[in-house]
This record gives sequence, C-alpha cells and structure tokens, in this order.
Amino acid sequence: MGTETVDTPYVPYEEAITIGRLNTAYAQSRILNSAVETGLFELLAEAPADSAAVAERLGLHPRLVPDFLRALVALGLLEETAGTFRNSAAASACLLPGSPYYLGGSVRAAAARHYGMWARLTEALRDGEPKAEGATGPDAFERLYQNRDAARRFLAHMDSAHALVGPQLAEVVDWSRYESFVDVGGARGHIAAAVVAAHPHLRGGVFELPAVQPLFDEHMAELGTAEKITFHAGDFFADELPAADVLVFGHVLHDWTAERRAFLLERAFAALRPGGAVVVYDQMLDDGAPELGSLLGSLQVALVTGGSEYGVDEGREQLEKAGFTVELGRRIRTIGSDYVLVGVKP
Repeated sequence: MGTETVDTPYVPYEEAITIGRLNTAYAQSRILNSAVETGLFELLAEAPADSAAVAERLGLHPRLVPDFLRALVALGLLEETAGTFRNSAAASACLLPGSPYYLGGSVRAAAARHYGMWARLTEALRDGEPKAEGATGPDAFERLYQNRDAARRFLAHMDSAHALVGPQLAEVVDWSRYESFVDVGGARGHIAAAVVAAHPHLRGGVFELPAVQPLFDEHMAELGTAEKITFHAGDFFADELPAADVLVFGHVLHDWTAERRAFLLERAFAALRPGGAVVVYDQMLDDGAPELGSLLGSLQVALVTGGSEYGVDEGREQLEKAGFTVELGRRIRTIGSDYVLVGVKP
C-alpha cells in the first residue's frame, strides 16, 4: 500500500497577528495621548521616578500606572532601570515643551479633536461630509480664530505638527536669489521664523485673517523675530496678496477644491514681479503608488475641511496653468511626508 500524504492546512499566523494589531493600533495612540495630557514627560524630565511616585505626583490611580509606563517603554518613549523610569532620547527631543521639534501640541490636538473625528470615518464615507467638530464650512477658520484660547491651541498644534518643515524649507529653496517672502496663510509665523533664522538677509511676512494678529505678535515676541517678520491682515480669497519676491502656500491649497487652488495660484502669479516665485508644500500624493502617510493625510484633510491632498503631477500642472515655470520638486522628511514645488514667474 502506498503512503498517503495529508496536506497541512494553511494557517495565516502572521497575517492574523498583523491585522489583529492593526485593529487595536488606536490603543498605542491613546497611550501617547495620555502621556502628554498628564504631563508625564515633563515630570520625568525633572528626575526619573518609579510608578508609585509617578502616580502620586501626577494624581493618577496607581492600578493602571505600572502597565502604562511599561507600554511607553515598549513604544520607545521611556526607558526603565530597576523599576525607575526616565524619558527616552526620542521623548526628550520631541515631547518636551521648549524643544524646536516639540510634537506635544499636535498630540493634544489629536487627542481632543482628531480621535473623535476619525471615529466617524464610516459616516463620512457614506455622506462625503467633513466631521471635525465646529471646523467645517468656508468660514471655519474665521470662526475658530474668534475664540482666542481655541485659536492658540490650534496654532500650537500647527506649529508642532509642522516643526520639521521650516528648517528643510529654508534649505531646499534657493533663498539667496530673493530679498523678501510672505507666507500666505502662515498662521502665527512659525515657518516664516525658521526661514528668516536660516537666512538673515530676508524680510519675512505672514498674510492671515485679522484675528490671528495678536497671537502672531505674541509668538514673534517669544521667538525674538518681531522685527524681522511683518503681519499682513486679510482674506486670501477676497484681498490682494502682499508684494514680495516669494509667496509661500504651505498646507493651504489642500484645504480647498481644485478650482479654488487654481484661483489662489492665479492670484499669486498676478501679484509677483517677473522672476518672483511661489513655493507650495503639501502632503502631495505620488502619482504611481502613494505612501500610506500621504493617504492618511489626505483622508484627515477631507475629514477636517472637506479638501484633500492632490498628486504631484496635478500640483505641477496647476502651477504651469497659472503661468509658472516649475523649477523644483522635492519630497522632504516630515511627519506628513510633504512635497515642495517651486514655480518661477517668467
């Protein structure tokens, strides 16, 4: 009699484990959120501590704290030695206030606003509408900025999320050819300050809604750049853009439809002198196979404002259609994997 062979049934161990962990990835985000919200990293920056001391000093119930701290160790945000916890190098660099790469503002915004918004993704897929609480509609930013405290938190989040952009924008654009620039929709001037710090010969400006000016003045005073960067009040859909050698649109165009993006680029072309340039950066999608980070960014913009990211080729085409010659296109290393396009007016 011949020997019968029995096929071993395929068991998708790795696939099941990967999907199972993906299904609960929100738990990792919430651990980070809570660590920032409780002030854990600031506490451990003062001195390492054990779980009992952490619980007592932060006013936490001791039952969950040991596993909470060990989870942060597993996530690479804390280090543990004989039951004593301290910040990791990553946490010290990115999660302590005062660091130029501080991400705590973005983490707080994700916890307070984005977490609940993403919970409504299925609803958004069915009705196509934004889901950010109180942040939708054409006048969403104007309404947001009327509440000074809410505006300060939002702008701190923007500065935090885009902390890596400024230094790289200062590097990839040839600023030696220009004497002035205006960051259109530049919030409280954080990116403009990074560019001016790297290129002291430049005169900087920020064009924003009038309600932002007190927060701009406050932030520029903190950074010591009040004499180098000028605030221009206005609405970029209704008012003329300020005169400058370079106009910057950073994380602005993706908030709007293709038609409105085209309108803004046409206004920029009209405002610039020959030889002037427009600098655009967004989480543009690679036209072949967009990476996950850019796609998540596009979905987030859709949930917040109703806009979306757009392809690199589409960005180039819109610049050229507005009359610009595209001189530079480069992916930079940021949380959102931003892409920079530079168009020059002939």
